[in-house]
Amino acid sequence: MSQPGARTKAFRSVLVWDVPTRVFHWLLVLSFTGAFITAESERYRDIHVVLGYTLLGLVAFRLLWGGLGTRYAQFRSFLFKPGEIVAYVRSLFKGKPAHYVGHNPAGSVAIWLLLGLGISSGVSGVMSFQDIGGEVVKELHEFVSNAMLVVVLIHIAGVVVSSLMHRENLVRSMVTGFKSAEPDQGIRRPYLWLGVIMLAVVVAFWVGYPATGLVTPSAGAAQAGHHDDD
Repeated sequence: MSQPGARTKAFRSVLVWDVPTRVFHWLLVLSFTGAFITAESERYRDIHVVLGYTLLGLVAFRLLWGGLGTRYAQFRSFLFKPGEIVAYVRSLFKGKPAHYVGHNPAGSVAIWLLLGLGISSGVSGVMSFQDIGGEVVKELHEFVSNAMLVVVLIHIAGVVVSSLMHRENLVRSMVTGFKSAEPDQGIRRPYLWLGVIMLAVVVAFWVGYPATGLVTPSAGAAQAGHHDDD
């Protein structure tokens, strides 16, 4: 973290976000958006399900990477006390927010909520898909998913505000991995190989999904009925 306000002349572009963290972020965006859009469609139910499984797998990876990952990917880098979060929000309203190399206190709240809601949405979705829990679980899944959407929208708004106040493009930094900071604040290893493996595994899962046996129960029953008629 730097002092509120201006940057020092020593600041330069350094690598902050490793490749696995960036791949996780954008695949999560794609998975949640696609799953939410296809939630009410029977025609695209399999797409909704496969994206739901993907989201759950991504969150599971993030939980592991939060302990094993690089400096700013680790959970301990954005564990803030309530007082620190309140102080940061106040600094935003004053127009002089402190600059954080990794996640700032307000952004960390959104991340914790998204991880928790992602787990809840994924687990309740799997239970609903397997007809476990009946309408209660289905309603819970819908509620949690809607809550996750609200957090996503607030998070996007926060990113826009922080980008303007800090005069840095936070969206671009999550694409390139680079942010403005002091030279010794960057990370050394991008872990490109792990990001490539992540992407390959997800794409392979999408392509091979029909062969996994995780097809929708209704679709499986329909296919069985068709064969019986033959």
